[in-house]
Formats: sequence, C-alpha cells, structure tokens
Amino acid sequence: MQITLIILGIVTIGIIALYFVAKAKLKNVPLVEDHPKILTLTDKNFSQITRNRIILVDFWAAWCAPCRMMAPILNEMAGDLQGKGQVGKVDIEKYQALAAQFKVRSIPTMILLKNGKEVKRFVGIKTKDYLMKEMAQVQ
Repeated sequence: MQITLIILGIVTIGIIALYFVAKAKLKNVPLVEDHPKILTLTDKNFSQITRNRIILVDFWAAWCAPCRMMAPILNEMAGDLQGKGQVGKVDIEKYQALAAQFKVRSIPTMILLKNGKEVKRFVGIKTKDYLMKEMAQVQ
C-alpha cells in the first residue's frame, strides 16, 4: 500500500511539473507579424469586407498563446489562397461586440463566411491543410 502511494505521489509531481513547463513554453510563443494579405477586421468595416466573398475570420487576442501559434498558419494560408478566399482577423479585445455577435466563447475561433454568412466554425488550433480543404469545399 505504501509503495502504491509513493508511486502515485511521484506520478502526480511529474504531471504537475510537466504542466508548469508547458505553460511557460506557451507564454513565450512570440507574436508574429501579419501577412500583408490578411485583412484587419473592425466593427466598422466587417460587413463591407465580408460581403460577396469567402473569408476565414480568426477571432483572437494578443494574450492567447494558441492564437499566437495559429498566426504563422494563417499567414501561410493568406499567401497561398490566390483569390480562392481570404483571411481576416478580429482582435476580440478591441472589438468585443463582433465576438459577441458571433457568439465566440473561446479563442482561437475561426469562422468561415460566405457572402457574410457563417458556413463553418473551427475552435482551437487547426492545420493549414485542414483549413484549406474546408475552404475549398465552400467554393
């Protein structure tokens, strides 16, 4: 019985240590500059920009480590889409009304819009291939 408790204690300490190491690494994920083709969406331009096009809208915040991990993926997508859609970003800290309008509960949330209407929603980190495939299906 004592050996079991000792082993359980060691495993618990190991899990806690891994948690703090992972958390520290996520906090250190650097901010990545947006690709020139990524559209910055605001409450004033959102309707106009999303109308009559296919656009993947990323709802994000600067303090969100998974959002920072998505930035390079979205940058690659913006460069590779070549007229088959676009990528836009909404900073939920600045434009909380947009986040509320689309019922964004966690970030990163990416919403695929066609002609301003939601077609699909993705929550969490997704691969470029997955997102490109989903966008191609909406064409």
